[in-house]
Amino acid sequence: MFWLLCALLTLVVAAAIAAPLRRARDTGAPSAAAYDLRVYRDQLREVERDLERGVIGGDEAGRLRNEIGRKVLDADRRLAEPSPSRHGGKMAGAGIVLLLLLAGAFGLYLYQGAPTAPDLPLSKRIAAAERAYDDRPNQAEAEAAAPERDKPKVDDEYVALVEQLREAVAKTPDDPQGLTLLATNEMRLGNMIAAREAQQRLVDLRGDQASAQELLRLSALMIEAAGGLITPEAEEVLARALQKDRSLPQGRYLLGLLQLQNGRPDRAFPVWRQLLEEGPYDAPWNAPIRAGIRDLAWLAGHPDYVPPEPEATGMPALPGPDADAVAAAEDMTGEERQEMIENMVAGLESRLATEGGSPEEWARLIGSLAVLGQTDRARAIWNEAQQRFGATPEAIAPIRAAAEKAGLIE
Repeated sequence: MFWLLCALLTLVVAAAIAAPLRRARDTGAPSAAAYDLRVYRDQLREVERDLERGVIGGDEAGRLRNEIGRKVLDADRRLAEPSPSRHGGKMAGAGIVLLLLLAGAFGLYLYQGAPTAPDLPLSKRIAAAERAYDDRPNQAEAEAAAPERDKPKVDDEYVALVEQLREAVAKTPDDPQGLTLLATNEMRLGNMIAAREAQQRLVDLRGDQASAQELLRLSALMIEAAGGLITPEAEEVLARALQKDRSLPQGRYLLGLLQLQNGRPDRAFPVWRQLLEEGPYDAPWNAPIRAGIRDLAWLAGHPDYVPPEPEATGMPALPGPDADAVAAAEDMTGEERQEMIENMVAGLESRLATEGGSPEEWARLIGSLAVLGQTDRARAIWNEAQQRFGATPEAIAPIRAAAEKAGLIE
């Protein structure tokens, strides 16, 4: 059936290409010599009219008749010359081009396609997806096979501070705050396996008291360390996080990604659709969803789906100081006001590190740190933002603009 349809489409295309040339041959389109001949005859009639009106004299009219007559004879001679192969040559050239195109298309299909693959009904595709789901590599295998990451460039002073943090955590391995800081800073250095191990120790230390956010962060680090693959172990941790808090948007995004990785767009689409409709529009997990939601909807059997516009999700403004904080700042000294600003920036940084945030908030943090003169911290945030949002151009754009303004990008 497939090859029959291909043959019919080929015939239709060939007929469409050949039709204009065939019409030109059948109607006998006038040649250049015939056109010149009509022009010269019109010029002779114009000479006679000018002579009758007295515009030119008899001698001038005779000279013009002789000159135009010579051109008429030349056009008659060219028109009389046989040219049987003119249209045939065009048809032959068009046929050769058409054959080359068809041969190229067929060869490309044989090279890139799967001509011997049988048609797969929906039941077999679902079964294949289930097999792929069951045959996923475990966390250790996925980490071993993951491509090597490009490490961000950081200052030697920052690396030394992280090394001191490692030594401190090694001395007090049951310190939750130390493990949290170590996981964050290892992630900023691009050491995803080390970050995952620190977060794993934190979750093991917490036991049943581990929060949904801590479990979600562990799952995300496991996915990063596995090169983006959601392994069975990462899925189990993700399920624990969602069991504690079903509303976690980042967790639901990863749940949809899990279904997509295993060939089930029909299950991924409703999860991601709900995230888009809930908003906010500028949520970091929604940027990659918006980039592919239309294709996903088509694969899931919803070809008419239209993503919500920003107004429909009620995109909020970025948080800032409230009226009381602004009023209190008016009575502060310069040092007190500076301390208040630093505390606000530190709070924003802590929230982004633990809960995530929109690209605009990351951009705001980079700009604020640069204004405070904390260039090293701003550069570390920029490096982390590249890892989180680098794969989504529309998400990384405002962050890159803030980094350029802060002088972090030359």
